[in-house]
Amino acid sequence: MTTIALHDKARAGNPVRGRINRWFFSLLDGYIHSLLGEAKQALFADLPDTVVELGAGTGANVRYLRPGTRLVAVEPNPHMHPALERSARARGLDLEIVHAGAERLPFADASVDAIISTLVLCSVHDVDAVLAEVRRVLRPGGRFLCIEHVAAPRSTWVGRVQRAVFRPWRWFFEGCHTHRDLEASIHASGFEQVAVERVEAHTVFVPVRPQIIVSATR
Repeated sequence: MTTIALHDKARAGNPVRGRINRWFFSLLDGYIHSLLGEAKQALFADLPDTVVELGAGTGANVRYLRPGTRLVAVEPNPHMHPALERSARARGLDLEIVHAGAERLPFADASVDAIISTLVLCSVHDVDAVLAEVRRVLRPGGRFLCIEHVAAPRSTWVGRVQRAVFRPWRWFFEGCHTHRDLEASIHASGFEQVAVERVEAHTVFVPVRPQIIVSATR
């Protein structure tokens, strides 16, 4: 079952790049699973029956959720919605698509037990606003679980590549920032507990090689 809620604050994005990114991420679904599947399975192992996902995209994370889970998927790109619906249906999830941006979530204060995201905070307009919204809507003891790519040291070859490709990368991937210091932002956002593991993704997409696995508790 799928329901779709529309909200005025959603950013539809560029209609051409939105469709290209839907195709691109659908095509790379298996590749991303091979890179991050083990980490995602461990991170999402004990989620509650209802989960909010930021930037659910085409449904790359539905395979890690238990059948029967209610997934409230915040996804502002409407071109992603059909693939997301198919993925959720194949997994047996109860899907609600919320067509909204993460900077202003349409949920009540302290109303959510768990929020997940993967490779999303790189592309939001205001990271601090998103993290503040996550804290606002999580219940005390609620968890924010994410995997994100982050900045490499400027002096390293990966750091130089991140800065060299910044402008075309950001244009093509609709705002994706190649070198944000997301770990510092998460630590500064006011969570009671934050656990961060730094990992290196062995991928041909060099700018996203440095990554963090985060479990933050409200």
